[in-house]
Amino acid sequence: MTWTTSAELKIQVQKLWDRGVLLASLCEKESDGESLFPLRLTLKGPSSRELSERFQEVRDWIGQLSVATDLYRIEWRSVKHHVLGANEIPAAIWIDKLSDALGLIGKRRAAEQFAALVELTRDKQSELLPWLTKRPLRALELVNDWPRLLEVIGWLLEHPRPAIYLRQLDLPGVHSKLIEGHRGVLAELLDLVMPENSIDGTHTGIGGFCRRYGFLDKPSRVRFRMLDANVRLLSREADQDITLTQSAFASLELPISKVFITENEINFLAFPDVSNALVVFGAGYGFDHLKAVPWLHEKKIYYWGDIDTHGFAILNQLRGFLPHVVSLLMDQQTLLAHRALWGSEARPETGTLTRLTSEESAVYDQLRQNHWGEGIRLEQERIGFDFLRDALRRC
Repeated sequence: MTWTTSAELKIQVQKLWDRGVLLASLCEKESDGESLFPLRLTLKGPSSRELSERFQEVRDWIGQLSVATDLYRIEWRSVKHHVLGANEIPAAIWIDKLSDALGLIGKRRAAEQFAALVELTRDKQSELLPWLTKRPLRALELVNDWPRLLEVIGWLLEHPRPAIYLRQLDLPGVHSKLIEGHRGVLAELLDLVMPENSIDGTHTGIGGFCRRYGFLDKPSRVRFRMLDANVRLLSREADQDITLTQSAFASLELPISKVFITENEINFLAFPDVSNALVVFGAGYGFDHLKAVPWLHEKKIYYWGDIDTHGFAILNQLRGFLPHVVSLLMDQQTLLAHRALWGSEARPETGTLTRLTSEESAVYDQLRQNHWGEGIRLEQERIGFDFLRDALRRC
């Protein structure tokens, strides 16, 4: 049957719910959501020929549509047939009230919860009503936590850039895990209500939440090893594998001239002795812990990463704030000398990298174009230490 069924009428209304249209109507000032109604649904019925040839099927179809007439209204039209005489056929389906639309898809309780959420927001933080209109289904997912989120927003409006840890925020029913779990939503909401001068726009995303709104954040840490036996931060007998906060690392004054950065922990631990040097344990993408270290700009910096597309992408990113970085053992000669130890990259980087040297770009391009095979990579820990020692003698 190609005629509209009662199930298909429900699907039409469900699509309005899924788009947030039904709930959004409840956000309108002084509205009970009735601005959409009466709402005419799409209805396809039988033609005059089908009425004659499939009369019993038409009667069954009309009976099926008539089952839920307490939730929608059928508009009828009279059809005169030379054999069957005059017959009443559904011409249109109307839903007259929001409550009927919600009843048809079983969403009355959910809508009541959202309406209560809207009223609470109108009373506490009316500036957030546009967000509720735009993202009603997301708000409904937060219905149990919404009152506490409004409390957090209200507190921050009274205490902008509080310079405390989230753990120290003392509000009834509010704990740091609640805030941490909803940082993305809170950021959207806070950006709508907080004064512009209380938002640090240089920090974005979930990871930048605390700094963006003036909370204290867990300090970044830098792990490094001194490579010169004559340059010690600790006693000669102590292990020189040291981890400091980023600010403490930035304040160091060391008699060194070279800094090596490597991504592999075993390579970091086994890195050979080098005069006037230290090695930093990298962290893949993201170098926030090194960006604010001014003395790095005065040293020779060497980056040792995997010879694969992501290794070059990380090198490219690092040069964004340390443009003088030199790559170490990330060349074609090293790659081809270790052919038997090649692995495969699951999701290669394919974008254009603008901070590579011509030699590095040539290797990167051949890797992303599968010149030596699909997804070829050489992990740094597979490179022989003789290669490393020879390379270090040239640094």
